[in-house]
Amino acid sequence: MRKLLWLSPLLLAACATAPAPAAIGETGAVCSNNNLGRFAGQPGTKEVGAAILRASGARTVRWVRPGMMVTMEYREDRVTVWLKASPNIERVGSLTTNVIDRVTCG
Repeated sequence: MRKLLWLSPLLLAACATAPAPAAIGETGAVCSNNNLGRFAGQPGTKEVGAAILRASGARTVRWVRPGMMVTMEYREDRVTVWLKASPNIERVGSLTTNVIDRVTCG
């Protein structure tokens, strides 16, 4: 019985529940499409991504390359940056570049 006594804190910790994550929209971050078109044609860099986050009011940014599969659920706290396909092949099977095609909320 004493051997099992030292396990009791671990067993109790396993029964503890974690707090529920905040639901989308409860974070206060809501993306706005106003004036996001100005980022089209700019390079897809960390600095431009940070500027997009500030301009949109979103909490997260999602980068999408041509041909990339993405989920279609709408998230009001996310901004999606769609990158253009490049006519120059950078490597076999790749027609991508880091130039922004369009920016949308969701």
